[in-house]
Amino acid sequence: MDDLVDRARAAVTDRAELPGMSLMEHLAELRTRIIHSVVYLLIGFAVAYAFHEKLYGIVQAPLDQLHIELNFTHPTDGLNLYLKTALVAGAILASPFILYQLWLFISPGMYANEKKYVWPFMGATIGLFMTGAWFGYRWVLPGAIKVLVLDFGKRFHPILTIEDYTGFFMAVILGLGICFELPILIFFLSLFGIVDAKFLLKHFRYAVLVIFVIAAIICPSPEPTAMCLFALPMLALYFLGVGVAFFVHPNRRKAIEKKTA
Repeated sequence: MDDLVDRARAAVTDRAELPGMSLMEHLAELRTRIIHSVVYLLIGFAVAYAFHEKLYGIVQAPLDQLHIELNFTHPTDGLNLYLKTALVAGAILASPFILYQLWLFISPGMYANEKKYVWPFMGATIGLFMTGAWFGYRWVLPGAIKVLVLDFGKRFHPILTIEDYTGFFMAVILGLGICFELPILIFFLSLFGIVDAKFLLKHFRYAVLVIFVIAAIICPSPEPTAMCLFALPMLALYFLGVGVAFFVHPNRRKAIEKKTA
C-alpha cells in the first residue's frame, strides 16, 4: 500500500510542470462539463422515451422466456418503469458525448502525446460497458431469475412487482456494465504511472480477493457458481488491464521514444 501511495505522489509531482488552473477555474470548468452532460442526458432521455414500449419489451423479455408475469402495487409503477428504462437507455445513447465532456475535464492534466488516446478511450469505454450489460442481460439475469424464482421458490407462488424487478434488472445490467470498465481504470492508473504491469501481477492475489468480494456483493444469487460467473469475466479483464498497463505506462512510452529517436 505504501508503494502505491508513493507512486501516486510521484505521478502528481511529475505533472507539476503542466499549465495549472486555479480552484475557481477548475470549478467553473466542472460546472460547464456537468451542464453539457445533463443537456446530452436529457436529449438522450427524450429520444429513448419515444421508444419506451420497445424498451419495456426488452426489459420484460427475460420474464417472458420463463412465463412469469409482472405485477404492480402502486398506480405509478408502470410509469416509473417507462421512465427508468428510458433514463438508462438515454444515458447509453448520450454516453459518447458525456464521456467526451469527461475527457475535456481531465485533459488539462495530460501531456500532448497522451491526448491521442481520446478516441480509443471512448470506444473502449462504451464497448466494454455494452459487453458487460449484454453479458448480464443474456446470461446472468435469466439464470438468476430461474435459480431464485423457479428453483428456490418452486414451492411458492411468485409475485414479482414492477418496482422490485426493475431494481433487480438495473442492478445486474448496470453492475456488470460498470465492472467491465476495469481495464479503463487500469488504463488511467498506468497512464499516470501509478501502477504498471509488474505491480499488477505482483499483487494479483489481492486483486482476486477484491474481485470475488465485488462479485459476492453484486451477484443476485447465493450460489458459488453464480458468483464465479460474475468473477471470471472480471479476472479476464484484469489480465487485459495488465496488457494495457504494459503498453501505456510512461516508462514503456519513453523506451519506445528513445528507440525511434
